[in-house]
Amino acid sequence: MGEARKVGVAVDYSECSRVALQWAIDNVVRKGDHLILVNVLPEGIYEDVTEMQLWAVTGSPLIPLTDLCNPHVLKKYGTKPDPETLEIVSVAAVLKEVDVLMKVFWGDPREKVCEAVDKIPLDCLIVGNRGHGKLKRVIMGSVSKHAVNHSSCPVTVVKHAHHT
Repeated sequence: MGEARKVGVAVDYSECSRVALQWAIDNVVRKGDHLILVNVLPEGIYEDVTEMQLWAVTGSPLIPLTDLCNPHVLKKYGTKPDPETLEIVSVAAVLKEVDVLMKVFWGDPREKVCEAVDKIPLDCLIVGNRGHGKLKRVIMGSVSKHAVNHSSCPVTVVKHAHHT
């Protein structure tokens, strides 16, 4: 086996990001890798503004899985992982024997996801795709499309199948 890879997954705690996370664990992550959750929060007013200001350029320090259930740590960085995401990564940490970490950024998700690739640095990035229509993509922009076009590492887009 080679050196441990840093596999990044963009997470926003939506169903499509959980699908991408599970896909990454099932298809990309292998024993000894670092699974790094990249969480981008909008700029705004947070209870602990000093932390956001301190880490605004580089993103938060890498937060270990053990701290992702600590309310003080979560409040400090303004992130709120959902129970489903925590369950997925907790199982992966044990079964796949991977080191799970999170890095929080603040700002435009399109820009910050690409910055994460270089600042961490990541060996590959997995992002979900909500499948917005053309109008929503024009108005909101597409994080996955931006990552594919601007990232300095390989990017895999996992399409989310909508249940109708």
